[in-house]
Parts: sequence; C-alpha cells; structure tokens
Amino acid sequence: MIPYGRQDISSADIDAVVDVLKSDFLTQGPMVPRFEKAVADKVGAKYAFAVNSATSGLHVACLALGLKEGDRLWTSPITFVASANCGLYCGASVDFVDIDPRTYNLCPRALESKLIEAEKLDVLPKVVVVVHLCGQPCDMQAIWKLGQRFGFKIIEDASHAIGGKYQDEFIGCGKFSDITVFSFHPVKIITTAEGGMALTNDAQLAQKLSLLRSHGVTRDPELMTQEPDGSWYYQQIDLGFNYRMTELQAALGLSQLDRLDKFVRRRHELASRYNELLADLPLVTPWQRADSYSGFHLYVVRLKLDELTATHSQVFDSLRKQGVGVNLHYIPVHTQPYYQRMGFRLGDYPEAERYYSEAISLPLFQTMTDSQQDKVVSAIRETVNA
Repeated sequence: MIPYGRQDISSADIDAVVDVLKSDFLTQGPMVPRFEKAVADKVGAKYAFAVNSATSGLHVACLALGLKEGDRLWTSPITFVASANCGLYCGASVDFVDIDPRTYNLCPRALESKLIEAEKLDVLPKVVVVVHLCGQPCDMQAIWKLGQRFGFKIIEDASHAIGGKYQDEFIGCGKFSDITVFSFHPVKIITTAEGGMALTNDAQLAQKLSLLRSHGVTRDPELMTQEPDGSWYYQQIDLGFNYRMTELQAALGLSQLDRLDKFVRRRHELASRYNELLADLPLVTPWQRADSYSGFHLYVVRLKLDELTATHSQVFDSLRKQGVGVNLHYIPVHTQPYYQRMGFRLGDYPEAERYYSEAISLPLFQTMTDSQQDKVVSAIRETVNA
C-alpha cells in the first residue's frame, strides 16, 4: 500500500535522538530551546514555544488571547476537529465560515458577510482560526484587514504549512496574525513523532504561552508576587497544562528542520508531476494562489462526478483495493455528531459540503518515487475510465 503520507527518518535524525538518550536530559534540557530558536529564526518570528501537539498549541493560543466562556471562535468547517475544539476547551462557542471553492480555505468574502451580520447582532467573534489547508496559505492580508475592522484576533492553524510562504515570507512570520501553530505529526512535512509549536511576535502573548504550556509555573522573579524564598523557588501564577515537548522530540525536529526546504521542493516536484499526469482526467487538480508557495502537505483532487459512472465512494474504495492509500481531508466539522448536537445542520456551509462530496487526498510525501506516483496515476486512470 502506498500511504497518503509518510515520515522520512535519516541516520542523522536517529543519531540526534540517540545523543539525547545518552545525555543528562530527556526533558527540559537544552534541545527544546534550540529547536524553538531554530524554527523562529527560520520563519522570521520573535518567539516560539514547543508543545506536545498542535492541538495543545491551539489550546494555549486561545487561552493566551483571553478566549473564555461567553466568547466566540470562528474557523473553517474543512479542517481537523482540533481547529474548532480548541475554542470549546476554553468555554467559548464555535461557529464556521464557508470555504473558497478554489483554495478550499476559509473564504474572506464569506467571512466579511458573516461579520457584517454578526456586528448587527453584537455576536462578533473574539478569535478566528484560519486553516492553511494542504499547506496553501489563506488570503491573510484580507483576513487581517477584517480583523482590524471588526476587532478579532487571528490564529493561523499552519499544521500543514511549515516551509510554505505567503507574499514571499515564510508562513509563521506573524505579519498578519497574532499566533501561528505548526504540527510535527509523523505525516506532516517535518516530524517530532508527536508535537507542535506556537509562534508569536507579541512579548505579552509569548509570556502567556510559556506559562500555559508548563502548568502556569514560573521561575522568573519579575513575575512573582513576592521575593523568592531561595534559588529553588517557583510560583504557579496561572492555571496551565503539561503541554511540554521532550528533548527527544526536539532533537528529532531540529535534525529534520535541516531538510525542510528539500522536503518542500520535492513535494512541489511531485505536485507538478501530478498536475501534468492527471490533466486529461475528469478531476480538478489543486489551484494555487499566485502570491503563495504551498507547503504541499496534501495533494487533493476533486472528482467531476457528472463525468463519471462511479460514485465518490466507489472511486475511493477502488483506489484502496489497488494499493493506493488515498484519504479524505476532511469531513466537515459541522456534520460531526458532536457539533450536530449543538444545532449545526447539513446545508449550513454548502461549499464545504460540495468539497467533501468530491475530494480525495492522493499520496504525497517527500520520499515518494516517480514509479510510486506512476502507480497511483495508473490506478486513477483505470478507475475513472472504467
């Protein structure tokens, strides 16, 4: 089976992890700060905080922005549930904004329309989580302008997007957002096994992120309510969580980061090759914004079902039977039973639902060979031409 995603672990990665295993620190040592600084320097952010998952990163990002009960968080319905759940963790209510039919990202025009109506009803969001689906950035400048106009904060869920660029600057630089969150899950572009990172350019948000990912505990005398009792002293000054990354994970991530640009280049090569090989088939291949450079975590095609005799499900199952590990990213969050119990219904976000009815994620990973890709294309041809 050719998987839709796969990590690339080198001997240098293994050596980096083994070196940590032989060191004095498995947690809270020098590797995590080194990894944080390396990622921040790479993307052009001032502060970075490694966490044990992107979900944790989204949670502490919401908390750092002051999201609480009575507030509202909006996000895209085409994302993993974590992009919405992070608002619920804080006691806020969650709503969605339909997607752009070409990029599959949160649509700025739909966002503006919804904001205008929300302003009339005094139900504006406090936080909007934009999701760079497949690695392609959202129209961040347009969304930032709306944030300035309507007063909401912006979190970039860049779980798919490390190594990508928007307007010639790396995603994560924070030019058009308050906090960016990366994921380092094994199927993502670089991995720490599990893990994530939250980045910001705001010193106050940085202080909050640092506290919240580690129990709300500080050893900084300037943050304490009294003079330290001694050099051992610490204080819990907020309610935080144990969301820290281990030294082993950071060592792996730091080693992987050296190959980030190479990984993304290879993903672009494969995406371009897919574009050429699939051009004559009844599929819609990914459209890319001219001002963007995708991380290409995923390569999603949409089936032209009116030109096919097979159904969406039949195409998917046929490819799986032929050894092609296709997937579907994502089931619209508002259609999940948990969210349906909140009152969301089919028909609420028609573009997202149309996308879901046609989308299939094809295998794409940096170690994918041309021959593996040829097998995928051959299976697609056999299936759609049947």
